[in-house]
This record gives sequence, C-alpha cells and structure tokens, in this order.
Amino acid sequence: MARTPVLYLSHGAPPLADDTRWTRQLAGWSADLPKPQAILVVSAHWEEAPLTLGATETVPLVYDFWGFPDRFYQVKYAAPGAPELAAKVRKLLHSTTPVHDAPDRGLDHGAYVPLVEMYPGADIPVLQVSMPSLDPQVLFDLGRKLAPLRDEGVLIIGSGFFTHNLSAMRETDGTDGTPPQWSTEFDHWGDEVINQGDVDALLDFQHKAPAAAVAHPRIEHFAPLFVTLGASETTGRTVIDGFWHGLAKRSLEFS
Repeated sequence: MARTPVLYLSHGAPPLADDTRWTRQLAGWSADLPKPQAILVVSAHWEEAPLTLGATETVPLVYDFWGFPDRFYQVKYAAPGAPELAAKVRKLLHSTTPVHDAPDRGLDHGAYVPLVEMYPGADIPVLQVSMPSLDPQVLFDLGRKLAPLRDEGVLIIGSGFFTHNLSAMRETDGTDGTPPQWSTEFDHWGDEVINQGDVDALLDFQHKAPAAAVAHPRIEHFAPLFVTLGASETTGRTVIDGFWHGLAKRSLEFS
C-alpha cells in the first residue's frame, strides 16, 4: 500500500456549503486521492489536554457555532466510528503521551464541514483527536508519532484556516473582494516557506512571518498545520488558494 498523503485544509465556516467553487475544489481534491481506510482529523476547534480521542462511535455532530440559519444545524454526517484507529493511536502514543477518551464527543465543524464535501457518502471511519497544546513543537512531535498510520491507509488531516482573524473579516466584500494586506503578506510568506521546506521558520512563525499577530491573534487555526508537518516527509503543494472574506484559504497536500 502506498503511503497516504497528509493534508492541511482551511475548513471554512458552515456557509462553506454555499460556496460552490470551494465545494467543487474539495470534491475534486478528494477524487484525486486514494480512498483512505480511515480518517484522523485534528481540528482548530478542539483543544483539550491530555490528548483526547472523540467520535470513536457514531454520535451526533457538534454544532459549535452560533447565529447561523437553521439549515446549518440540520446537517448530518453519520460516519462510522473508528475504535480500531483509536486503538492504534493509543499504541503509538502510550509511552510518551497520555491519552483520554471522550466517546460521546462528536465531530465538530472543523471536521465534518469539509468531509461532507470530500467524502459525502460518510462511509469512511473518522476519528477526531484533540490538540493537547498549541505549542508548535509539541504538535509537530505529535504528527511524527502519528505518521506510521499513513502506511495503513489513514488520511491525517489538520483542519484550520491559513489566516484567521474574525474581527478583521471583510464580509461586506464578499468572497471575491480584495483581501487586506496583512492577509496577503502572511499567505505569501507561508507559501514561500512551505515550498522551501523551511519547517523551522513555520514552527517559529509568530516571530518570522509578516503580520503574524494580525493574521492569527490566537494561533489555534494555524496550529493543525504543525501536526501535518510532523506527519509528512516532503514539502507541500498548494491544492486550494485564494481568499474568503479576506481570509486566506490556502490548503495543502504533503506526499
């Protein structure tokens, strides 16, 4: 079995489903990937220490957002639970990382919103793993420990947003408006250092990247990238780029 790629994707808010260009991009991306045996998701929307495993059974989704039309709270994604994958994660981490279980904790929107578009059949087991820290090195090391799962057909996804400052979103500009300079500068820097394979610069992005404090006032949406980097072996390639209400939606695949 060929090694499964590793992804970092900008997952969008629930209205992603209304952006037909973006949904086509996600669907086309997954069509080009080998169908995974299981999916492991690290989402910006679940920070919990010690590291915790959720959705080991099929349980209701977590609608962790407010103020949207009712239809966004009616979305279902009854993917199979992933107890076998959970057991493999425990085995990989048991000697270095405490692991807790939250079997009743369903997939949050950082996981299910893109998966609805990428794997609409909901026929692949999905396991969500919490971020036990926002420390880039801790998350990078976590990705390294999880990397052997790739040899067993597991698709590892870090789900965040390449720039994420909701207070500076330009909703009035629509999805095709001119993005603000802080967002384009950070996005351009990130693209360059990823193409160069400069992992050290990425891990130290808060000091190295232009406009880092504005692009990520809090780093939880960039943090899943560090898990992706740790689980990968090569420089990434951009699959989706551009902006959404001024936020960079760059999404990457690592072989």
